Amino acid sequence: MLIIAGLGNPGSRYAGNRHNIGFMAVDAIQRRPGFSPWSKKFKAEISEGELGGERVLLMKPQTFMNLSGEAVGEAMRFYKLGPQNVVAIYDELDLPPGKARIKTGGGHGGHNGIKSLDAHLGKDYRRLRLGIGHPGAKELVHNHVLGDFAKVDQTWVTPLLDAVADNVEMLVRQEDSQLMNKLALAIGGKPDEEKPKAEKSPQPKPVGKSHIHQARGGAKPNIPTTGPMAEMLKKMFGSKGE
Repeated sequence: MLIIAGLGNPGSRYAGNRHNIGFMAVDAIQRRPGFSPWSKKFKAEISEGELGGERVLLMKPQTFMNLSGEAVGEAMRFYKLGPQNVVAIYDELDLPPGKARIKTGGGHGGHNGIKSLDAHLGKDYRRLRLGIGHPGAKELVHNHVLGDFAKVDQTWVTPLLDAVADNVEMLVRQEDSQLMNKLALAIGGKPDEEKPKAEKSPQPKPVGKSHIHQARGGAKPNIPTTGPMAEMLKKMFGSKGE
């Protein structure tokens, strides 16, 4: 059995928030055929179904983000499962919008929902992180994550969530690299995915060269042709024939 827990905050006030992309992902999965209507259990909204021959429990904890682990931990213990049977889907500030990454274990990265899951489950559960981008300054983070996705964001949010739902069996079968490829293809062609073409920079002017290098590479020096100084300069710079 596998528990797939989307993280977010309950209620219509938070429904469109970037912080709720985990809820949005499990909602998209639940809309696929074979899942029961949402019901309430384990301090969460749950839906049961089957994917790839394996029983799957979808969860949306209703404890608010900071206490997500209470709900998921309760379900995990009820079914006598371990953290290896849990997948958490949540928002990631440190990934560009639309980028996805999956891993087992790791740090919480300052995410309060993950801190709570770590406390109640241990750290060895799988984490599907969906990038929402960083606003650029620490003081802007709160309003960013608790702000709604803009209309323009739907150009990647909708295809990404559809791709998660369409390929969720890969998540169940732990075909993680294949899943990442599918999610990347779903939002392919976005400017933030493309590497900018390298532009030729003007050659920098030489700086800091010694007077000898300058003399060798620059204009022909006005030097005496006879006498002791001429002999010394010939030894330093050489003559045309050397």
